[in-house]
Amino acid sequence: METYYARRAAEYEKIYDKPERQADLARMREDFPALLAGKRVLEIACGTGYWTPLIAARAESVVAMDFNEETLEIARTKAYPRKNVTFRQGDAYALPSFPQKFDGCFAGFWWSHIPLGKIDGFLKELIKHLVPAATLVFHDILYIEGNSTPLSRKDAEGNTYQTRRLADGSTHEVLKNYPTRQELEARFAPYTASVRLVEYDYYWAIIGTTNPGSTT
Repeated sequence: METYYARRAAEYEKIYDKPERQADLARMREDFPALLAGKRVLEIACGTGYWTPLIAARAESVVAMDFNEETLEIARTKAYPRKNVTFRQGDAYALPSFPQKFDGCFAGFWWSHIPLGKIDGFLKELIKHLVPAATLVFHDILYIEGNSTPLSRKDAEGNTYQTRRLADGSTHEVLKNYPTRQELEARFAPYTASVRLVEYDYYWAIIGTTNPGSTT
C-alpha cells in the first residue's frame, strides 16, 4: 500500500477530476471545513493535501500527517496563507507524540484502506490524542457499480481488494473496503457520544463527537 501511494503521488489528485462527482465534491468542500472551523485539527493520511488548505482556511491549526514523503512534498507546495499548517511524516497506526491534544480530526479516503483487523487498534490510538468531545470527520467513497474500480478478491478476514494500474504501467493490488452504514456506526459507537452518517451520491462521511472524559 505504501509503495503504491508513493508511486502514485504525481497522479493522485486525478481521482477528483471525474465530472459526475463534481457536485458531491463541491458540497464536501463546504461541509468539512465548516465542521472543523476553529479547531486544532489532526489530519490523518493527508496525501497530497487536497483537503488540507480547505480545512486550514477555517481551522485554528492543522497537523497534517502521511506515511509517504512523496505525497507530503506535494502537500507542502499548496497555499496556506494563514501559515497554520504543520506537516509530519508518520504511521497512523503508531501516532507520534504531539505537544497538545486535538479537538478535531479529519481523514479523507483513509478508512477504506484500513485492514478490518486494525480498525479498533487505530481508533484506540487516535482517541489518545484527542480531547473529550472532539469532532471527528472521516469520509470515503461508496461502491457504485459501473463507476468504481471492480473488486478483485476478498481475503479470509473479509477485506476486499482492487487491481489498479498507474500511468507508468505498473499494476498494484490495493486493499479497498466498502463498509455498510451499520458497520461504520458499530465501529465508531464505543468511542463517540454521537455519530451520524451522511451519504452523498458517490461518497459517505461519518461525523462524530468523542466521548466526554474518554481520552486517556
